[in-house]
Amino acid sequence: MKQITVAAGIVLNAKQQMLLVRKHNTRFFMQVGGKLESDEAPEHCILREISEEIGCPARIIQAVGRFETAAANEPDHVLVSHVFHVELNSSPQAAAEIAELKWIDLDDSTTPLAPLTREIVLPWVHQYLKTQA
Repeated sequence: MKQITVAAGIVLNAKQQMLLVRKHNTRFFMQVGGKLESDEAPEHCILREISEEIGCPARIIQAVGRFETAAANEPDHVLVSHVFHVELNSSPQAAAEIAELKWIDLDDSTTPLAPLTREIVLPWVHQYLKTQA
């Protein structure tokens, strides 16, 4: 099975909503992020992708981990994701290949979510917010 390696960012706001993006001609919403360039560190990739996709400077709060899930938009691909909790330094705007961005509530049941978001990120965010309470 083919593999896609990406860096993905978890962005939360003060209302405990999570920022998700949808790329042009796709249906699933997912973390901001993208494919690593050759010899690029995941930490560098996530900051570059955030800048390109939503036009924000950002900082990494913590590395969450490396996860494998099904790819949302490429059938028969495994997605290897280096996931980071990040903080934006300005308001995000859709740019580059991003068709739409939105803040979702953590109990949102109507937005079509990518496997990584549904299986890994949402459970992590729920756990993280419990530890912050």
